[in-house]
Amino acid sequence: MATLFIADLHLQTEEPAITAGFLRFLAGEARQADALYILGDLFEAWIGDDDPNPLHQQIASAIKSLVESGVPCYFIHGNRDFLLGKRFARQSGMQLLPETQVLDLYNRKVLIMHGDTLCTDDAGYQAFRKKVHTPWIQTLFLALPLFIRRRVAAKMRAGSKAANSSKSQAIMDVNPQAVIDAMEKYRVQWLIHGHTHRPAVHELTANNAPAYRAVLGAWHSEGSMVRVSETGVELRFFPF
Repeated sequence: MATLFIADLHLQTEEPAITAGFLRFLAGEARQADALYILGDLFEAWIGDDDPNPLHQQIASAIKSLVESGVPCYFIHGNRDFLLGKRFARQSGMQLLPETQVLDLYNRKVLIMHGDTLCTDDAGYQAFRKKVHTPWIQTLFLALPLFIRRRVAAKMRAGSKAANSSKSQAIMDVNPQAVIDAMEKYRVQWLIHGHTHRPAVHELTANNAPAYRAVLGAWHSEGSMVRVSETGVELRFFPF
């Protein structure tokens, strides 16, 4: 048995192949897991649990089916779906987690997160993140009519795309010291995260011992997951 981790699917109606691949994953390999953890950006955008988008209901039903089969599913918010709330969690059967969580898996302590908080060199993004995570701003946004929220979200995505086009890849990647600081804060030798879309397993030193950072890939042209079992931690790719 194994515990599976995925992130950065960016599900949207415009990408039906990714949705189909995720549904096959939920009905296939995920059914054999001890648990499934989704580390953010399951959706390309989220403007509220009251959005009647049929895709959301389709995904909620598929995850619910996985949970009812005996595989618990956990979710950490990403930068694209940080407004995903308790209503969708109930519909899907997912359990919402805080932005950082330490797991004890097969005698191995693992720190999990979305990963955007590690990109500390991107001062502009961190300032934006702090603003949109302000509770009163979220409450005000969610009180707006759906059509206005859609316009705001589209404008924000366009602005983010334009801003990222002028940033270096190094700035948008994690800060090495931020990684070490997080692992030493939680006293772990393993960290799993997404966000950067740069799948790899990196070796480093933390807590005066060998440590490892597993980065999940985005589901653009293939699926990506990290599989943790008694025998080790493995980054895997698979076709949709």
